[in-house]
Amino acid sequence: MKKTLILDGLECANCANKMERAIAKLEGVSFTSVNFATTKMIIEADDAKMASIIDQAKAIVKSFEPDTEIIEK
Repeated sequence: MKKTLILDGLECANCANKMERAIAKLEGVSFTSVNFATTKMIIEADDAKMASIIDQAKAIVKSFEPDTEIIEK
């Protein structure tokens, strides 16, 4: 399953890179990309684990950029 999220208010390219690396390490994630220029995060993961992965990814984003609003497409 592939999920796209918008990271509204993402202000740090280095933080985006750290987010991408942290989310890629989550169990069940097969691919992740955080694009600073477009403020899009793409996650590909097991269907059964996607809801949990999204919750964990949101927590990771907030840990690096607390003011970023995460919008599910």
